[in-house]
Amino acid sequence: MTEEPIDLGPDPTLLLVDDDEPFLKRLAKAMEKRGFVTETAQSVAEGRAKAFARPPAYAVVDLRLEDGNGLEVIETLREKRPSCRIVVLTGYGAIATAVAAVKIGAVDYLSKPADANDVTNALLARGGNLPEVSENPMSADRVRWEHIQRVYEMCDRNVSETARRLSMHRRTLQRILAKRSPK
Repeated sequence: MTEEPIDLGPDPTLLLVDDDEPFLKRLAKAMEKRGFVTETAQSVAEGRAKAFARPPAYAVVDLRLEDGNGLEVIETLREKRPSCRIVVLTGYGAIATAVAAVKIGAVDYLSKPADANDVTNALLARGGNLPEVSENPMSADRVRWEHIQRVYEMCDRNVSETARRLSMHRRTLQRILAKRSPK
């Protein structure tokens, strides 16, 4: 199967920020095959430094990185290159974090595992392409998870304040936040 050439515009630069090294390498290789000129970073600090030095036209940023939150990288990208098309990619998908990412400038939000086609489509999508409505409604566990994430974001990711507002023990909340989102 041959891939049709993709119109990436005059600047095909792409910054990939993820702390999962094998995934990062596979995604970089796949995106290069699609015509992007990729640069990778495995931490918030490295991602911000590269975004500051050479702001790319496109970016894919993981939200949860070992040294912090990927939203910091997005903020730097928005400051240095407001036209940058940013897709947030994370294994801890939640509506609250998706909303936060879009509010500061991401054009889309994908949950892992996402393949290179999903990422490319999200990066290049232009207005009017609405996502399909899911045939499967969220489970009760997922609704609870989403509510907890929303309150957590409202409290600026402060665990103690979130636990107080949810009338929940702080350690219980920490265990819930450390787990992946339920299906």
